[in-house]
Amino acid sequence: MTISNLFRILVTFPWVVFVVYWLVSAIKTRATREKESFVSRYAVLLIEIVGFALIFSHRAGIGFLANRVVPRNLVGPVVGAVLTWVGIGLAIWARYHLAEYWSARVTIKEGHQLIRTGPYARLRHPIYSGLVLAALGSAVVIDRWRCVFGVCLVVIGYCFKAKTEETMLTRQFGDAFREHQEYTGFLFPRLRQAQQKIAES
Repeated sequence: MTISNLFRILVTFPWVVFVVYWLVSAIKTRATREKESFVSRYAVLLIEIVGFALIFSHRAGIGFLANRVVPRNLVGPVVGAVLTWVGIGLAIWARYHLAEYWSARVTIKEGHQLIRTGPYARLRHPIYSGLVLAALGSAVVIDRWRCVFGVCLVVIGYCFKAKTEETMLTRQFGDAFREHQEYTGFLFPRLRQAQQKIAES
């Protein structure tokens, strides 16, 4: 087995774990009360599919897209593998805390609660943060120009999805969600605000 194949396995395995966990945990969720529009849902889904296809599909490597971004070395694959595992770990941790309020699409569930535990104490969209981090890590390991464009699309897709989610959560929770926004980051932590909140508590 070559070093390249070893690292591909190292970044593929956490994604498999992620998919299995998602399928199992999706069995028990609450009934949906409100959901995003058809256009919003499938426009973002299309962006994400194209983005991940660019990262993981060899067939997307047409022309210069198949070229390496940086010279081959061990530092990139090691860093990329770590980022992938950390990102998937964050997404699973967040999914655990979201529990029965999770949905594959942007929704408000029956009896919906504003989650502030676990990674939600610092991030408003930690599942998306984790998946972006994991996509970036996988792209670093694969190291092709197609991956650069793929990661950009993944980030754009999750930013659109998160904005839609925030609109819905603001409508549902009002001032409580606005206060939550003051101390949490969108996709990355706002460390100063979080430290201030801890100091005041």
